[in-house]
This record gives sequence, C-alpha cells and structure tokens, in this order.
Amino acid sequence: MTALSILDLVRVSETTDARGALDNARDLAAHAEGWGYRRFWVAEHHNAPGIASAATSLVIAHIAAGTKTIRVGSGGIMLPNHAPYIIAEQFGTLARLFPGRIDLGLGRAPGTDQMTVRALRRSPENAENFPNDVLELQAYFAPAVPGQRLQAVPAAGTEMPLWILGSSTFGAVLAAELGLPYAFASHFAPAQLMPALALYRERFKPSEQLAEPYVMAGLNIVAAETDAEAHRLATTQLMSFADIFRGARGLSQPPIDDIETYWTPQEKAQASQMLSRRIVGAPDTVRAGMAAFVAETGIDELIIVSDVYDHAARLHSFELIAAAQE
Repeated sequence: MTALSILDLVRVSETTDARGALDNARDLAAHAEGWGYRRFWVAEHHNAPGIASAATSLVIAHIAAGTKTIRVGSGGIMLPNHAPYIIAEQFGTLARLFPGRIDLGLGRAPGTDQMTVRALRRSPENAENFPNDVLELQAYFAPAVPGQRLQAVPAAGTEMPLWILGSSTFGAVLAAELGLPYAFASHFAPAQLMPALALYRERFKPSEQLAEPYVMAGLNIVAAETDAEAHRLATTQLMSFADIFRGARGLSQPPIDDIETYWTPQEKAQASQMLSRRIVGAPDTVRAGMAAFVAETGIDELIIVSDVYDHAARLHSFELIAAAQE
C-alpha cells in the first residue's frame, strides 16, 4: 500500500487568524497521526497573508510538539533564501527536540515575489548555488571530526534526512546525483511529472542516506460524502488560484455554489492546467483516482493537499482519504 502524507498550507481564512491557522494545522497533524499518515509537511511562503507558515522551522516545532509519532518537516525550505549554516542550526535543534521525526525538504525557488526577495536580503542568483548549498548543509549534519573548527551546533551528528523538492527535471537530476529522495510538486506544476520521475530513476546513485530511488508526488484531493459536496468544497482552492492570477494573495474564502461566477475563462484555463492532477469526489471517486495515479507514476508515497475552508470539513476530507487507501 502506498504511504500517505500531508502537505498543509496553514491557511489563514476570512474567519480564522494566523494563530487559529497554526493551531488548526497542529490539530490536523494529531488527527492524521491516528489515521495512519506517515508525515506532515509545511512550506515556506513569504508575503502571503493567507498562509501562516513563513517561519517554517517554528511552525514545525509547534506541530511536532502536539504530536507523538508522525514525521514533521518542510515541503519545503527555500534554501536560496537562507544561509545553509542557519538552516542547519534550526533543523539540528528540531532533530534534538524531536529525535527521528523531522524531515528537511529543500527547494530552490524563492517562494515569494521579487520585492520580498530583496527584503530577505538574498540575491536571486543564489538559486544557482543550490546544489553546492545542499552539499554544505549535508556536511553540517554529519558527525563532527577531531579538529573541526566550524560546527553547526547542535546539528552535527544528527544526520538529518534531506529531500530534494522540484517541479522540473532539474531537481530530479540533482536528487538522483546525490542519492536523495525526491518529491515532485505535481499538486500545482504537473507538466513535467513523468519526465522528471523517469530521469530520477534512471540516474539515481545510491548514497549513505538512500540505497534505492524513492519518490513522493503531490496531489490535490478533496473528499466528501458525495461528489457534489466535494466539488463545492473544492471551490475554495479554485478561487485562491484565480486570485493568484490577479495578483491578489488573499485569505482563504468559504466555498461557493458556482465557481463559473467567480473566474474568467482565462483563469479557468490556467487553473485547470495547474490543477490537472487533482481528485475531487466521494470516497469511491477518491479511491479510484488515487489508485490510477499510483499505477501511472509508480510512486512510493503520496503527499496530499486538501485545501478545504472549514476545519471540520477538512478533517473529514483527510479522514475519508485515509479510509479510501485501506
């Protein structure tokens, strides 16, 4: 059976502030632990009023403190925004606080707009150094050796498991070269999914962390008792995509009965392309869709986004998804 995990957007809604979003994420993770999900990841996004996970390592600590066994991590840390040494200190601390439960997924996109990149005091050219930054970060997590003058305390010796995230073949090739697990962002950028997976598996080189290729892929799923109700709940995500196209990264909005009244034909076409890998429906629909996706891709793990407005309805969506996999 394919492992299931969760990528949570820590969404701030029109009725829930940032503190509420953070507590809802922690509550979801606690429920997910009981439903058998393997890991719970949050992503680094900046200057996005509707997403509360900008300080990603702090959010991970909050969630891990409210759970017991589920792995908690980043999906991901946008490494060009940070000095690798600082990330090593942060995640080394998390590894000491929650041994054997922390994942560090790494991406090379800024996770924000260019104005915010300037505010972060990081150069856009930093993305070109991503492969070397990953190696530097990996070295900080290795055991310290006698005479080593520079250590990332308390990271040294934690051997934090790293993941490479990507939405193109670049990340696939890098993950293969370094022998690291690979997570593909097919939940919003599905175009190169199959070529990237093929390249990763073809070029994979075993490493101390990983002997064989290991792939996780993102998928949007909204589950409810009926197909009609699931499609209604899914309009929250569709509206957020339309807003992004308009340059308005606002708060999560409650579902509406007719999405056609909200977006333009062009916005619909753009969203349909980005969300072509999604499943919306009742449990039987979800079960069939997941089975088909896994059969097509051969992935080892599925990481799910269920962008539902109401917290209780979102919990129910993830519960139905887990049951559909049984």
